[in-house]
Amino acid sequence: MDRADQRNLLLKGDIEIKGRVQGSSNQALLVTVSLDGVSGQACYKAEAGERPLWDFPDGLWKREIAAYELDRLLDTDLVPTTVARDDAPFGSGSLQWWVREDFDEHYFTLRERPELHDWFAALAAFDVVANNADRKAGHVIYDGTRCWAIDNGLCFHEEDKLRTVVWEYAGLPVASHLIDRLDHFAKGDGGDLADWLSPHELALAQMRAHGLVESSSYPTPDENRDWPPYPWPLI
Repeated sequence: MDRADQRNLLLKGDIEIKGRVQGSSNQALLVTVSLDGVSGQACYKAEAGERPLWDFPDGLWKREIAAYELDRLLDTDLVPTTVARDDAPFGSGSLQWWVREDFDEHYFTLRERPELHDWFAALAAFDVVANNADRKAGHVIYDGTRCWAIDNGLCFHEEDKLRTVVWEYAGLPVASHLIDRLDHFAKGDGGDLADWLSPHELALAQMRAHGLVESSSYPTPDENRDWPPYPWPLI
């Protein structure tokens, strides 16, 4: 099923809860979505099931969608198809297309594969722009063919909170095709991303994109700031 068909199914299909995703901190649920005899699985994150955080406002599911919309704007093809549903069983939340992953694989097991280096380079740039505060190794999953970036709810904070395990590209040049996409976003109107972020959050994301364009290189971890540059746990 291509992205357009996935999106249509997630937006219009009937939702049936199958169970809770094991180990999820915010009551992520596995659901089946069905429409006109076609069905697929998705991860449903309802605002009602979120654990309150002191530094992020309620509604982390909106940031999941914002991350997907940023991925679309940058044309990086990192995040599974993600949509909003107000009529879901436990209220408003996000539905993200379910990726059948190899549970033995994560960033630390995959990062040495040459065929994945361009994907990880795009992810590193994406996380800088999104200001991802929680890019654990386990938030990179592998479906047997390619990688996907999931659990993107802790993004787009107004303060600098970049915490990631993907520091292999620190100080290295950003590829020219990524520079072009980042520059287009930095100078654009934000598209549908503006529906999910405050004007200030969107402006800051565009400023971070502009910073990558201006430097043409990936940032290096700052060990002296108030926030550590690495998430915990790492996986």
